[in-house]
Amino acid sequence: MGVILEEAESEFDNDVVMVPPPNFATVEDNSIYRSGFPQPSNFPFLQSLQLKSILCLCTEPYPEENLEFLKANNVKLFKFGIDGTKEPTAIPRSTITEALKVLIDVRNHPVLIHCRRGKHRTGCLVGCLRILQNWCLSSVLEEYKHYAGTKSRPTDLLFLEKYDASFLRHCLQNLICQYQGYGSRKRRLLYKEDLVQKPRITSA
Repeated sequence: MGVILEEAESEFDNDVVMVPPPNFATVEDNSIYRSGFPQPSNFPFLQSLQLKSILCLCTEPYPEENLEFLKANNVKLFKFGIDGTKEPTAIPRSTITEALKVLIDVRNHPVLIHCRRGKHRTGCLVGCLRILQNWCLSSVLEEYKHYAGTKSRPTDLLFLEKYDASFLRHCLQNLICQYQGYGSRKRRLLYKEDLVQKPRITSA
């Protein structure tokens, strides 16, 4: 009996604790996630997501231990530095748009978006994705406020209200939008080269 208990305790000690990064959430099932800055304690959890890329919105250099983790797991890092200081710093539209181009490319999925706290910069990028997905503005702002909590910034909300995704259409000329299921908000962006048959394009 003593041997059995010792073996059980040994197995328990070897269990890996899965700790998600702060403010972690799923944006799109099995493809897009969001969070605050990942720490080493979060690495086992990130491994479970089988990420292909990480999209960082911070300006500071990426920690060496994080870079080693990415290299060991063949995860590509996309870095779009946005100043995270308090208001009245405005979110740069051009930087968000460039990050959005990376985000909508399914070849980079599964992808994790993060800034320092996973609230403002991450919230703005996710909000712009929702706008591109034709979410109504009230739902876009509600999602931003949910993750920003009491730290919601009026300048971010104004940025989302004024963000125009129409100029991104030229980036989508070689992409096909397929909605999954009747009435679903989810959609997948697929490259033409990935399709065997030419799809029919209908008006929304």
